[in-house]
Amino acid sequence: MGRRTVGALVAAVESEPAPLPRRGLLAFLRRHAIDTRPLRHAPYRRLFAGQAISAIGLAFTAVAVPVQMFAITRSSLWVGLLGIASLIPLVAFALWGGALADRADRRVLLLGASTLMWVSTLLFLVVTAVGLAYPWVLLALTALQSMGMGISSATRGSIIPRIVPTTELAAANSLNMTAMTVSMTAGPLLAGLLVKDGAFAWAYAIDATLFTVVLWATFRLPSLRPLSSTADQAGETIAATPPRRASWRQVREGLSFIAATPVLWLSFAIDIAAMVLALPRALFPEVADERFGSGSIGALYAAIAIGSALAGLTSGWISRVRRQGVALIVAVVLWGLAVAAAGLAPVLWLALLLLAVGGAADLVSAVYRQTILQTYAPDELQGRMQGVFFAVVAGGPRLGDLRAGATAAVVGPTISWVGGGIAAAVVATVLAIAFPALARYPSSRPNR
Repeated sequence: MGRRTVGALVAAVESEPAPLPRRGLLAFLRRHAIDTRPLRHAPYRRLFAGQAISAIGLAFTAVAVPVQMFAITRSSLWVGLLGIASLIPLVAFALWGGALADRADRRVLLLGASTLMWVSTLLFLVVTAVGLAYPWVLLALTALQSMGMGISSATRGSIIPRIVPTTELAAANSLNMTAMTVSMTAGPLLAGLLVKDGAFAWAYAIDATLFTVVLWATFRLPSLRPLSSTADQAGETIAATPPRRASWRQVREGLSFIAATPVLWLSFAIDIAAMVLALPRALFPEVADERFGSGSIGALYAAIAIGSALAGLTSGWISRVRRQGVALIVAVVLWGLAVAAAGLAPVLWLALLLLAVGGAADLVSAVYRQTILQTYAPDELQGRMQGVFFAVVAGGPRLGDLRAGATAAVVGPTISWVGGGIAAAVVATVLAIAFPALARYPSSRPNR
């Protein structure tokens, strides 16, 4: 290298402006920070805002009900029974609600289902305030709330592909799940301050108040009637109400579509394994009471959500991953192992950290699972697909509550917690190896 070349390099280094590292940091943040492009679309903004705010209130009830049940019965089995009380109506109404979403105006359907959820929260408040919160009453109201939740969640998931471009679906799902997890972080932490002193009525009152926001946001959505196969002169699909009414026959059609698509049923099977086997939620009241102290209950419920929120806020890379199937499998295995390790943690901070790692992995797997489904299914099947999706996503944890509570009653909370996490990681690995279709799934698949 000649003197002139060396001199030129020295001069270039000496004259390099100082802010370069800052530009590099900004570029890194732009690349990895959460993708907010879907917020440009007004209908999505309204749906996002309503869901994000009301989710904080839902978190209050999600913590208050199991803690109240444990305070009344002193039994993790009764807490686990809350999962069964919600499971059957949740699955049935998610599937039926998905069929309705393919036949009705999705805005109207979402508004009605959200109203049912709001009324159930008011009833939790009333029975607690007047001293009628018996175990069977809590189970019955949990079932009622699950009916509305099943319909509303299936409908909301089918709305997203209608108001967001296909290229932004992964980003929209990341935003939705991040908002939910942020809300489920703040909600349990605040709820923990109330329920540890038995202020259950206040928790339900906060939920009922905040839930009015989702009613307003849903009311402001545009009409979302199903799309027919009829096209106008310009070749654009026009909205029309299909002649067939929603029925269980349409539900079976949706299930048949999934059964004939290995990528979809594998993604559901792995998620069921992750939630049924590894979710330790039903054990939190007992573990907090016996190991970490009653003041830890809010932190335990919030830890998974904190990890998911952090993963969501740094999820700018998610849309750029092509091998989404592989990413989903790895995330589920990491979830199981992190949960198992948390069950062995001797101190609270380590348990919370490991649960947060599991929560981060869970968000990644959930985003890819939802995006794969929305990419595969045409609009006329979106409602039914989202019904099945929510039945699995929400039904799995409730079966997990029963599994954890029943197992803890026999072998204790530690074995129930740790063994479930390890089993989830093993089952996910075996499924991925035995059925490689999901691992081969790329990031793009034409659907419509």
